[in-house]
Amino acid sequence: MTYYVDILTNKRHTVFYTGMTNSLEQRIFEHKIKINKGFTSKYNCHKLVYFEEYPAVWDAIHREKQLKKYLRKWKMELITGMNPSWKDLSEGWYDETELKHLPSKL
Repeated sequence: MTYYVDILTNKRHTVFYTGMTNSLEQRIFEHKIKINKGFTSKYNCHKLVYFEEYPAVWDAIHREKQLKKYLRKWKMELITGMNPSWKDLSEGWYDETELKHLPSKL
């Protein structure tokens, strides 16, 4: 199984959310439709700007904890290194028409 550590942000890049999952596409979809109340839904963090893959869950958990301790500046440098234009890396994964018609809270 593959595990992912990801960083999401909002449209204006004012906040960051760091998470870990074993199903990146599913988890990003859940953030986009705001299925769970919490930080990402409150601050509209649904733009995937960074992720890493790990074969072992413990490595992913360790990295997630490490990234959560990073200063904002370090996170920005990490993101820019992988994704210089800060584009949404999940762009094209979902039918945007469907996303717009889903209720924001299921």
